[in-house]
Amino acid sequence: MRRALLSLALVPAPCVAADHAAGIDFAFSTDAEHTDVAKAGINLDFTSEGAGQYAGVRLEKAWFKPLGQSWRGRERAYVRAANSLGGWKWNATIGTDGDAVLGTAGVHDEARVRKELFVERDILETPIGLKRGLYYTFVGTALDLPADERDVLTLVAGAQAFTGDNIRAHLRATFVHVVDPEHGLSLQLRTRWFHDSVPREYDYYSPRWYVQAVPVLQVRRFTNSGWRYLLAGGIGVQRDSGTHWRRSSYFNAQLSSPPKRGWSGSAALVFSETPTTAGQAYRWGQLTVGLRRTF
Repeated sequence: MRRALLSLALVPAPCVAADHAAGIDFAFSTDAEHTDVAKAGINLDFTSEGAGQYAGVRLEKAWFKPLGQSWRGRERAYVRAANSLGGWKWNATIGTDGDAVLGTAGVHDEARVRKELFVERDILETPIGLKRGLYYTFVGTALDLPADERDVLTLVAGAQAFTGDNIRAHLRATFVHVVDPEHGLSLQLRTRWFHDSVPREYDYYSPRWYVQAVPVLQVRRFTNSGWRYLLAGGIGVQRDSGTHWRRSSYFNAQLSSPPKRGWSGSAALVFSETPTTAGQAYRWGQLTVGLRRTF
């Protein structure tokens, strides 16, 4: 998945009931191989009735600096919308960089056994990927299986097709145990596995197989005034077909203002020791900030 399918998705500021909304956001990521990515976007929603119901456009400028090379800029334009249909909620941000269709889309229900389908398409942030226009398309499904009020198992399965012949099979499983519901404290075990049908086809990270397991402690709280914050971190192990076992750490901090009419904002910081699609860098960090005005 893309960076951040923990996280390189931009973190939007909270959306509230309003007729119109406008927002700006910025994201910057860097890794140990000196690959930097910056994205700045403007969202204009012509109709907005909350986080799950809006329609508008997004204009984005992206800058890429793969492996310490010179910066390369690309402009992108999207149509974005979200709504509900029966017991299902859907959202989509679909656009282009002038060469290919890009974006994300998803649909999920709110049943006790929650089901989700999603798709994502973007460019490979590597020297060859940017030069030749190599893309990936990820299609997946997720399923929440609650055992009781405090324990839930989330399963994710998907396939990621790259420009060329490689197809990556993904499996993820996350077990969550709520230790203290009042204080939002939970223990998690996050596991991940993928397999490439054509390893090392181009210059992106693609071993024959990869496996990871990281125990995580997370706190998610809401203040009386509506502010939300999240802190999560853990240390585990990882390995691929060409390396030995090594450490895999993870840290995530988020802060968002209460949903209300007028201004709202959000920020997030993520650090991980996990290979990215762009390379084998085992240290990667991302900062995202967003500001939104409803009226």
